[in-house]
Amino acid sequence: MAKPSKLDRILRVRTLQLGLVQAEEARAHDRAAREQMLRSRIAQLTANVSPTPAAEPVACFSLVAAAHFRERLHQSAEAAEGRLRAAQATAARASEATREARRDQSAIEKLIARADAEAVVKAIRAMEAAPSTRKIRHDPC
Repeated sequence: MAKPSKLDRILRVRTLQLGLVQAEEARAHDRAAREQMLRSRIAQLTANVSPTPAAEPVACFSLVAAAHFRERLHQSAEAAEGRLRAAQATAARASEATREARRDQSAIEKLIARADAEAVVKAIRAMEAAPSTRKIRHDPC
């Protein structure tokens, strides 16, 4: 068995790196999806907390409490929106990194194919240039 070439080793390393980048991309997209669900849930809770007028004096406290909780939920919604934007930006960067890793891997595969083709052409030329009485030793890579 022929020893692996430098390009083959680089390809193996890039393949491993591609797997890591794809895993990171999946984690980033999962985080963005979780942040989106959290933002939606907070928005739903905010919509459900609405002060209702009542004739009793206790209702005044209820209105104050509802207003307070609504304000806190709005703050939480703003924070969730910021986390969602950050998660989406991270997911976009991870997607770009995955595309770059795939492009690099493809370039290395093309270099390997070109090197193999050049080796075949070199062997064919050696066979054509050799005298017919001379034995040609074939080295299977």
